[in-house]
Amino acid sequence: MLSSISVYIKKKLLPSIFPYYRMALVTKPPFVATLLLGALLLQSLQITEAQIGACYGRNGNNLPSEQDVINLFKSRGISRMRLYDPDQKALQALRGSNIGLILDVPRNNLNSIGSDASAASRWVQSNVVPYASNVNFRYIAVGNEIQPSDSEARSVLPAMQNILRALQSANLAGKIKVSTVIDSGFIANSFPPSSGVFGNSNYMNPIINFLRNNGSPLLVNIYPYFSFTGTPGINLNYALFTAPGTVVRDPNNGLQYQNLFDALVDAVYAALARAGAPQMAIVVSESGWPSAGGNAATTGNAGTYYTNLISHVKQGTPRKRGQAIETYLFAMFDENLKAAGVEQHFGIFTPNKQPKYQLNFS
Repeated sequence: MLSSISVYIKKKLLPSIFPYYRMALVTKPPFVATLLLGALLLQSLQITEAQIGACYGRNGNNLPSEQDVINLFKSRGISRMRLYDPDQKALQALRGSNIGLILDVPRNNLNSIGSDASAASRWVQSNVVPYASNVNFRYIAVGNEIQPSDSEARSVLPAMQNILRALQSANLAGKIKVSTVIDSGFIANSFPPSSGVFGNSNYMNPIINFLRNNGSPLLVNIYPYFSFTGTPGINLNYALFTAPGTVVRDPNNGLQYQNLFDALVDAVYAALARAGAPQMAIVVSESGWPSAGGNAATTGNAGTYYTNLISHVKQGTPRKRGQAIETYLFAMFDENLKAAGVEQHFGIFTPNKQPKYQLNFS
């Protein structure tokens, strides 16, 4: 830890404050301290910033209008959104909002877009180009949790390539990154975290190469809730960020884990390193806790999880200390048309726009 701090100070912090130091040399001594302190504070803010978003799922028959949803995002200071399909009313409502957007290419489009470059061009021309001047597209997510055994799996990488070419033709590739979404089940040997490896390298390695070559992050859905409920012996406090001390010590590198979220994310980082992409960023494209419908699914637990997640992701993980993680809470609303049980109770707001928890998104 001390050595990494030393490298950071030498390579990033000192060069960044040098202009302020030169200015201070020709000013009065009290102003020297003010300038240097200000520069240090600015730099510290940059390394701890973590943009928090919310997933706008629309699988309900009682949800607010698209414009009301965008207004709610803005009034609550939620600066990022994930939209699972290119709904035209939602895209229209996003105009001028400056909300950073992950836009999904839905599963049912993958085979056509993967096999036909013109289909990719039509998709981009219909769903991105008309809005690009005043909608803040950040990522196009080509497929969500497509498993290697799924019939669409063979189309994921070709669809990513075709979407990128379509963005390039529209002069938008420099602004919008192309990626795909995996879940933590893609990681084999995830305990301890440093042993993480992609379970199907034939499927994942070409995708990782594409992301690395194009400077894109990997989008990952991280759910300590499902790990907790599906794995005997995991302590609830470890899953909720409330453990009082170290729960897991990684014997391979000595890193200490006080919460399950960090362990899951670091297993993905370890898998990326083994795939030849140790510096690739991760965006947590979904993470949440249900308030009803299953084991440990209570309003109290869900509120604790979301509150602690928001405050924690700015810190990074033990493996990537200080590297804040762009994170999207799942989900904006309870969705009554999803499968009965916990799936209907992940909302951070009720459909009538009332907050279920007191969350500070900024």
